[in-house]
Amino acid sequence: MFEKTRTNDREYIGKNIKSFMDVPNLISVQTSSYESFLQTEKANKREKLLDQGLQEVFTSTFPIESLNGDMSLEYEFYELDWQNQKFSEVESKQKGQTYSVPLKARINLNFLQTGAILQKDIYMGDIPLMTDRGTFVINGAERVVVSQIHRSPGVIFCHDKEVYSSRIIPYRGSWLEFEIDQKKEYIYAKIDRKKKILGTLFLRALGFTTREDIIRCFYKVEDLAVKNDTETKDSLVGKVLASAVIIKDESGDEKRLFNAGVKLHPHDIDDLIANEIESVTVINFKTNEDNDSYNNKNESLDSQIIINCFEREEVKYVKEGSVDNEPTREDALAAVYAILQPGEPMTVEQAEKDLNSMFFSERRYDLGRVG
Repeated sequence: MFEKTRTNDREYIGKNIKSFMDVPNLISVQTSSYESFLQTEKANKREKLLDQGLQEVFTSTFPIESLNGDMSLEYEFYELDWQNQKFSEVESKQKGQTYSVPLKARINLNFLQTGAILQKDIYMGDIPLMTDRGTFVINGAERVVVSQIHRSPGVIFCHDKEVYSSRIIPYRGSWLEFEIDQKKEYIYAKIDRKKKILGTLFLRALGFTTREDIIRCFYKVEDLAVKNDTETKDSLVGKVLASAVIIKDESGDEKRLFNAGVKLHPHDIDDLIANEIESVTVINFKTNEDNDSYNNKNESLDSQIIINCFEREEVKYVKEGSVDNEPTREDALAAVYAILQPGEPMTVEQAEKDLNSMFFSERRYDLGRVG
């Protein structure tokens, strides 16, 4: 058992060499870190607490609203109740108790309809205190915190077994992974290391419901004229449409001639000319003319991996009789929800709400601080 008043007398044996530098206080790393977490001095003086440590935990949790939206709990500040502290450091060791202090938080209960406010200091529990030696006294025994290595938040790129993948690890929330199948040239998404789904289908579930929306996220597009001459026809062959080509039939109803993501062949160009289409919007895979120039970067994705996913969607997820020949957002939500909650009944509203709260709620998803 250590005492604060105990001193150790040391005798130096060796040559008489002057001491050029004092030994630094290595324990200050632990004590200053816990002080920044607890902010004891600011809490005792009732000063404004920095948004870090325990204060950040409270601010990220509150306010809490009721399900019907009539009431809400708001947090003001916390304080350490030193007057009701049970044991000192020495007493905790002698009696086999934990060296701690009661933690109280001032919470306001707001009645949103009437505007009434009830305020109360709520006891949140006892929080352990650190000694001057950077240790904790738990049940009478002196303990230290051992730092552990863990996967830090951020974006990680990996190439393993001929598979390119990336992983988005948030500070709080679900992991999101992407994998590229080099053989079939598909990109897949995985949520919390569960089954993989097509990347384009995942984007549809997030709100990019059409091929045009997804294409413009990855590619640059340009408008090209359609003319009945050899040079124009040759230049259009092999181009990939960035927007659907829609015509009107004899009754005046709109009809989809080609979908976005369709690669044009010579007979397709003849159909465009026959239907008097004057221009089409296509994908420009290479926006830079000089590939060797560092400053002249390609602003478009130089791959047809997204287009290949469209073709896979059309085979696997498009229902018979579909007008657009592409899955709807409801189909995408059903596919994602079947992986997240297999066997559970699904409604579109509930699936959309769960997916939105999973990735777009500050309380459930946090990428962490930059750097």
